[in-house]
Amino acid sequence: MSRPSVSSLISGTLRSIDAIAAPKRAHAHCDVPCGIYDPHLMQIAALTVVRMNQLMDGLEPPAPDDKVGRVKYVNTLSRHIAAKEEHAEVVKRETRIIFGDYFKPEHTEKFPELGQLAWDILKAGGAAKQGVGLEQAQSLLAQCQRFAEIFWESKGVATKRQPSNQAAGGELVVPA
Repeated sequence: MSRPSVSSLISGTLRSIDAIAAPKRAHAHCDVPCGIYDPHLMQIAALTVVRMNQLMDGLEPPAPDDKVGRVKYVNTLSRHIAAKEEHAEVVKRETRIIFGDYFKPEHTEKFPELGQLAWDILKAGGAAKQGVGLEQAQSLLAQCQRFAEIFWESKGVATKRQPSNQAAGGELVVPA
């Protein structure tokens, strides 16, 4: 009869503990830190917030007696709202990651607006989730563009603004 290995005993014990009190799933960019950061995703997410507001502005409510049209309208509006809120949260998450994990004290000295800008993006992202407004969404995008400019400048990389080539219009800040 063979004896169980130490690793199988430990593994079995941990599985038993997990069955009683399952560990919470951790989510992170990586926290290694891997050194891979890019503000592109936050800009795309902000552009999506703009687009969802554009689409909501363009929705035509159905006639009061059009039950099928009403269901379709509510479904479409709900999907636009969900996408807008999801992408506003992506903006906030990416801002927290880049500001918290990439930027260092020397960056905030060189770019004194950085801390306030990050705070403003977080607040604007929350406001974009709560409300509906194209002007508000475009302001969020503009703040993300400025954040991207600072990010790339901190790496010594020149940037340019180029058309997004998306239905929402707008521009993206990219390395030149």
